[in-house]
Amino acid sequence: MLASLAPISKDFFLPIRRFPIPSPNGTILREVHVQSLTRDQVRAVDRIAAESFGIPGIVLMENAGRGATDLLLAHYPDHPVYLVVAGRGNNGGDGFVIARHLTLRGKYAEVALLGELPTSSGSGDAGVNLRILTRMGVRLHPLRTSRDLDALLERPHALVVDALLGTGVAGTVMGLARDVIERVNASGLPVLAVDTPSGLDCDTGRPLGAAIHATTTVTFAAMKSGFLEPGAEYWTGRVHVTDIGAPIVWE
Repeated sequence: MLASLAPISKDFFLPIRRFPIPSPNGTILREVHVQSLTRDQVRAVDRIAAESFGIPGIVLMENAGRGATDLLLAHYPDHPVYLVVAGRGNNGGDGFVIARHLTLRGKYAEVALLGELPTSSGSGDAGVNLRILTRMGVRLHPLRTSRDLDALLERPHALVVDALLGTGVAGTVMGLARDVIERVNASGLPVLAVDTPSGLDCDTGRPLGAAIHATTTVTFAAMKSGFLEPGAEYWTGRVHVTDIGAPIVWE
């Protein structure tokens, strides 16, 4: 039996959204009224944003990270340390953007990156944002084992930003990622999950072996279908939806 379920915020259910739909490059698009998105629909929204509207992925990442930072500071403005626990994919990239905007707003942010720190900042949108953090001098910690996280989690008034795993995860979470999730949960620190709590299946609302127990989740574009399932709020906490500037349309 689940105990102490977090309250659902007034914006848990995204209002039906209406868009005037153009037909760029001859593509026929149709308006969609959504209250939630599945994993495959999230991928379709991202793909159509890039292919039909010409919105680069790095723009969506910037909008997502900045929107998440706005919400984070609206609800948790006074923590002395914001620890971004980041994976190596686009969810981690969102976390890098959050760390940058926290720093620009005078907050102290650090990033704990799953695995070794790259010798170069890598490619792709996440790599661009990691390179910016490096040039800004934001402190980066490699997580070679989950024990590397222990000292970072011992600071009593820290807040964890969970940017480890995103909505694309479908298989059982194992290895270092699972160990990190379990250590974050055991810390007792407040956690803001980015798009979805790491390890939570966004279609079913159930953990994939292990999942972050978030205090708050900021999710992008629309509610995820699994968040509406019974018991999912135990993992998501209070959920807020933030816009990332991507029209929600289907071909």
